[in-house]
Amino acid sequence: MPHRRTTTNATASALFTPHGINRAQRRTLRKQAARAEARARAAADTATGQDSAEAVFPDAVYPPAGRPGPASARGSRLTLPAHRMTTAVASGAYPFLAEGGLGADGIYIGRDLHAEGSFVFDPFALYGKVDGFTNPNLLLAGVIGQGKSALAKSLALRSVAFGYRVYIPCDPKGEWTPVAQALGGTAIALGPGLPGRLNPLDAAPRPHSVAEAEWESEVRKRRLLLLGSLARTVLGRDLLPMEHTVLDVALGIAVAQAAARARPPLLGDVAHALADGPGLDLAGGLLAGRLGDAARDLAHAMRRLVHGDLAGMFDAPSTSMFDPYAPVLSIDLSRLGAGADDTALVLAMTCASAWMEAALTDPYGGRRWVIYDEAWRLMRHPALLMRMQAQWKLSRGLGIANLMVIHRLSDLLTAGDAGSQGRALAEGLLADCSTRVIYRQETDQLPAAASLLGLTSVESGALSHLTRGRGLWKVAGRSFVVQHHLHPHEQSLFDTDARFR
Repeated sequence: MPHRRTTTNATASALFTPHGINRAQRRTLRKQAARAEARARAAADTATGQDSAEAVFPDAVYPPAGRPGPASARGSRLTLPAHRMTTAVASGAYPFLAEGGLGADGIYIGRDLHAEGSFVFDPFALYGKVDGFTNPNLLLAGVIGQGKSALAKSLALRSVAFGYRVYIPCDPKGEWTPVAQALGGTAIALGPGLPGRLNPLDAAPRPHSVAEAEWESEVRKRRLLLLGSLARTVLGRDLLPMEHTVLDVALGIAVAQAAARARPPLLGDVAHALADGPGLDLAGGLLAGRLGDAARDLAHAMRRLVHGDLAGMFDAPSTSMFDPYAPVLSIDLSRLGAGADDTALVLAMTCASAWMEAALTDPYGGRRWVIYDEAWRLMRHPALLMRMQAQWKLSRGLGIANLMVIHRLSDLLTAGDAGSQGRALAEGLLADCSTRVIYRQETDQLPAAASLLGLTSVESGALSHLTRGRGLWKVAGRSFVVQHHLHPHEQSLFDTDARFR
């Protein structure tokens, strides 16, 4: 007969207390009931007869090579099944992982605050290696006093050590002159009363790979584009078809007269040809129409460069020879003033950039930076934006990285109303920048920054709390918060706050 083990079950019911007792008495009764229940359970466990202890397994002993078998992961590759999860779950499961950075090839910028490692950047090294990095252009924005100028200057200075050359077609504050001189470069100061002269119609030396006839056609095309940009900037409108013909004919007259005198053509020669109505009609022929009448506005526009507030800067032979192999070349336009009307500054920058185009369009000129400091002043001039856009589009083929420095993202919206040509050009420049570096922005500027850059809520919230020298780097859709580090010599060279001490 099999042995049947009997078990004793301990049960307990709810404790009922008389209605007339007080709270202390109820507490005492509950404690007594709890102790009674504990004694009953202990007695029930003793009566079960479970006096046999659990089996104790000996410690596993494995050879020095580890546990044998396919699951050992020693000497073989451990293969686990794929697991899919959302980013919310992944961030909770792996909360201590950070972006690995952009690699070690490039120019040292500072410290990646999330990864706690060095952050290096080189647009030429990243091109073709990072998904979505389609161009080497860079946008730098930040309020005054946050260190964006120091970042631009240190990036230029450190790039020279990598063999890059730096061009600054417009230095409206004169801050780049010490940097150019420290690096053995050239700084040309232009302004009323200064001896510096630049002839924007200078022809660059012909590259060896270009035929002479082809190069002459290219030089003529550049000169026409320059004259058209200058005329549109002064007139504040697009040119009429006959006005384009007038500029073409006037340039031909100026080039012929200058060749007869064995010198390059000057803007003064073009202005004189525009003022000669009968000469334009004669040179244009019967099919050109009345060119003299169509040239009146253009003649007055060119007169400003010869006899107006820009007289003496661009209407004479160049006093400095362009050296395409100089490490740094800066055009100091700080003497032109900082008034509300920046047309003179834009005209001067247009002429200076045309003078630099010889080196910029040479595909064998090496890797170069072109830095547009205080670019917010250029947003209201579509003619200059068109020239900048053409240079942006050709940056990859020419080995040029363009750096545009502004204060606020909303500066791009000042180019014109929504749907206008200027607005489209400004937004096109932003779209052609694979790298966006944003320093601290004021709270009222966050919606515009988030809209133009497509920032997340976390990124937008961080912009208003960034400290000096700390910026949000958006590189082809990847985000980094970087603290810019300066060498003591760089701090003394880039110091823009000396006047406040």
